[in-house]
Amino acid sequence: MTLGFSGAWIGNLTVLEPYRPIFIGAALVALYFAWRRIFPSGASVPTRRSLRDPRVRAAYKTIFWVVAVLVLIALAFPYVLPLFY
Repeated sequence: MTLGFSGAWIGNLTVLEPYRPIFIGAALVALYFAWRRIFPSGASVPTRRSLRDPRVRAAYKTIFWVVAVLVLIALAFPYVLPLFY
């Protein structure tokens, strides 16, 4: 029942549609800075102590890729959705 109410409420958020390019840009900029932090270029050693631990780095990389896939799905969704109608 909660999903039905929240789905109906979210469906009415067309007011935010003009700001969609801003949200897309913010998501891509955030992914870029996360990429630079998690995957440092060259032989540079991460400055944060937590990123030196291989298990933590592996977890961050996994989380980054999951979030990147979710962002790409969210970006492609409006363009793929008409194909199902």
